[in-house]
Amino acid sequence: MKNIKTLGELAKIIRSKNAGPFAITFDIMFATEKDYNLVVKSNILTVERFSNLFNIPPEDIQFYLVKNAYAIKISMPRPYFQGDLEDGDNYAGQQYPPLIGIEIPGT
Repeated sequence: MKNIKTLGELAKIIRSKNAGPFAITFDIMFATEKDYNLVVKSNILTVERFSNLFNIPPEDIQFYLVKNAYAIKISMPRPYFQGDLEDGDNYAGQQYPPLIGIEIPGT
């Protein structure tokens, strides 16, 4: 049986944070080029995946591969603007947990 690793096991850092009062950014960083390439080549992290996970239209999601930093960066609108009465995470620092358990094939 093949041992499948999760994104949380492969990434050195997975975080979410404010990108202004109307946007959230996610940073996924890897310690090695091997782990970075494995995740990128798996095509598991896509605009469509983020759209489904966070219920955001795909056209509103910005997705960047930053090879020289072994990083993936995703920015998208906040569901509620920062400080809104409906905003349960003022600094957007608690939005990353759905990413941790994503299984990466080929590991």
